[in-house]
Amino acid sequence: MQRKFIVNIIILIGLNLLIKPFWIFGIDRTVQNLVDAETYGMYFALFNFTFLFNIALDMGITNFNNRSVARCNDFLKESFARIFSLKLLLFVFYFMLMLITGIVIGYNSLQIKMLIPLLINQFLAGFILYLRSNISGLLLFKTDSLLSVIDRVIMIVFCGILLWGNVTTQPFQITWFIYIQTFAYAFTCLLALAIVIHKSSFHTPFIDLRFFKTILRQSIPFAILHLFTSIHNRVDTVLIERLLPLETGAAQAGIYASAYRLLDAGIIVAYLMSVICMPLFSNMIAQKKKVNDIVKTSFILLYIYGLIIACASFVYNHELMDLLYVKHVTESAAVFRVLMLSIFPIVLTYIFGSLLTANGNLKQLNIIALSGVGINILINALFITRWGAMASAVAAIVTHLYIVIVEIAIAMKKFQFQISRTFILRLSIFAFGVMAINLISYRLPFHWGIDFIIMLIATLVLVFVSRLINIKQVLSLFKAS
Repeated sequence: MQRKFIVNIIILIGLNLLIKPFWIFGIDRTVQNLVDAETYGMYFALFNFTFLFNIALDMGITNFNNRSVARCNDFLKESFARIFSLKLLLFVFYFMLMLITGIVIGYNSLQIKMLIPLLINQFLAGFILYLRSNISGLLLFKTDSLLSVIDRVIMIVFCGILLWGNVTTQPFQITWFIYIQTFAYAFTCLLALAIVIHKSSFHTPFIDLRFFKTILRQSIPFAILHLFTSIHNRVDTVLIERLLPLETGAAQAGIYASAYRLLDAGIIVAYLMSVICMPLFSNMIAQKKKVNDIVKTSFILLYIYGLIIACASFVYNHELMDLLYVKHVTESAAVFRVLMLSIFPIVLTYIFGSLLTANGNLKQLNIIALSGVGINILINALFITRWGAMASAVAAIVTHLYIVIVEIAIAMKKFQFQISRTFILRLSIFAFGVMAINLISYRLPFHWGIDFIIMLIATLVLVFVSRLINIKQVLSLFKAS
């Protein structure tokens, strides 16, 4: 199981590291540099607005379904046709709810025009995740890995043509960016649907109110968790754009978006690991197998990953922002320096959150997430008018540190994990070592890019010196079983 876990993680992350960084830094970043900060800030605020209540699209069905299919494969055949119908009905409800909410909070006609396709994109992206939850629930991780990158490949091709193909004399429009996403999501959705229909013995969708009531009752704890998580992860730019004066709010949202892009990119690895961990944990718990080894391996990998990124971003903040952007570099670097510290607790929540979800500890997770929402909104509301985007960066750190500490405490109690002093010592040595390596490398008399590469090589050596990862054990995983 350990070998299968590591191999699938490498395949999934490898594919995404080939495609998604180019999307984020090649396409998305270029679009932001081409349009002004206010325009991109408005788009980014609207994009995050669509996340706030996207629970109405899903009602926790995706996570519930992923856990249920992993525990019993027959659940897919028995439920898919009816869940398909329910998802369509939920989209109608979500679309009307968000449109009315947007009008009530004062979005103008231009913002509403951008909001409509973004809502459709949100539905398509969510439906793809639901379809993939069936595929990963069947433990078909390689198929799921391919589906995880297809939409981005399509977006890269079409956006690349418009950005660099000299096919139009007009400046790049943010609406083109949105419509290309719609096409890419639609294509991927149809492909994933075809695969799931093949696996599910699909019948004609039909409305079964009794089934709808049953499935919603069972998935509502997942829905509440998703709602609270979406709010404390996405409410920041909405509050920035709404609480500050119009032009200032849009500009500050654009600055926050610049800093947030690398955080969003960095989280991808942890999210992809959770895609495999969640059904794997569910399957192992259902079969009463111990999850200790998988949890420890996942924790070590993400501890190393999160700590390196957090420290490197803190030290090389201005250099990284200057490399990526041409506008508001100094302001973005200041926010980025603080915001990226939150990546360390965030990546760890993907492991312990997945473990507790798989174990059915939804009540505790919902209490944690709700209190996280309160902490996040309180800090933002108190300080945005004074600190602008920096307030949201501080709120992110405080919120995610609180969440991960409580999740780890609950997981240790539920699963009776034993942590040796030697293991804690190795973690501490590695943490102090990474900090020292970053500070020393930054003062080397070379170009910062060379300093950065030296830092990465040194931290890689430290991984094995600290013995967090045993190279012999890693190599043994790839020997024939």
